[in-house]
Amino acid sequence: MSLRIVLLGTGEFALPPFRALIESADHTVVGVYTQPERSGRGHHSHVNKVKSLAEDHDVAVFQPERVNAPEVIEELRSLNADVFIVAAYGQIMKPEFLAIPRLGAFNLHGSLLPRHRGAAPVQYSIWKGDADAGVTIFQIEPSLDSGPMVGKVSSPIGPKETSGELMLRLAELSVDLTLDVIAQLDNQSAVFEPQDTSKVTLSPKIKKEEGVINWQKSAAEIDCHVRAMNPWPKASTWLHTVGRKPLRCIFLDAEPVAGASLRAPAGTIDVSEKQFWVHTADGVLNVLSLQPEGKKAMDGMAFLNGYGIAKGAVFKSEA
Repeated sequence: MSLRIVLLGTGEFALPPFRALIESADHTVVGVYTQPERSGRGHHSHVNKVKSLAEDHDVAVFQPERVNAPEVIEELRSLNADVFIVAAYGQIMKPEFLAIPRLGAFNLHGSLLPRHRGAAPVQYSIWKGDADAGVTIFQIEPSLDSGPMVGKVSSPIGPKETSGELMLRLAELSVDLTLDVIAQLDNQSAVFEPQDTSKVTLSPKIKKEEGVINWQKSAAEIDCHVRAMNPWPKASTWLHTVGRKPLRCIFLDAEPVAGASLRAPAGTIDVSEKQFWVHTADGVLNVLSLQPEGKKAMDGMAFLNGYGIAKGAVFKSEA
């Protein structure tokens, strides 16, 4: 039979699976819920691509401030949906919401649950040095990302992959997974697997200050941090040189130097064999690309040549 589906989500991660469901000939999307546009200080105007996708396919769009508000609950009931599919919606769903669809409400989560429950699973997958990332579809419960899993797909994390790149790749990988789970729910073949609570880790929302590089970490950990913080809030540090004001720099690309034997205090800059090296807790990091505050991004050697880095220059975690 054809299922009636409501989609709830905002942002790039939701787009590929939502597009696949809207364009599916087997089921009907009866409504799309997405976050309202924000305005005022601290909010940048941008196109809501989920909204545009729905409008392009003549699907009704709803943008309530609170999805659990009584009038929204009644509105959702009136849509008579069999299933809700949620992806990066950004609101906690209450029991009244979860009780509406006949088959339940399901979330696409950008990690291999139960690892990295929370708001920033893709970033944490890279930040914590995981070998693999993935997407899990689970039935939503009132507690955070704790419901039984009904589908999962995994993929190795690339050695140079940023969180922005990984998020887009996982979104594409979630398409077939989503269609398969919907088919299983329709024919009642879905298998509900409880999460192993002994393996739970958390990935809370990233704060801007967490982008600051801690040079007391290992080269591998700093490399993971730089990639995890891209595109936001970006990994940053302050360059301290004698006789100059500290300069904030954003690190865009770096890599650990295998077998480097140089030893100096963490954060110390060392130009060796025409490489831009920075000492860490356990080795050396090669800086390939960075962006001085107020300037365009540049490669490491162009930065060294342009800024005339003198001996004794060091990166620190504060100005």
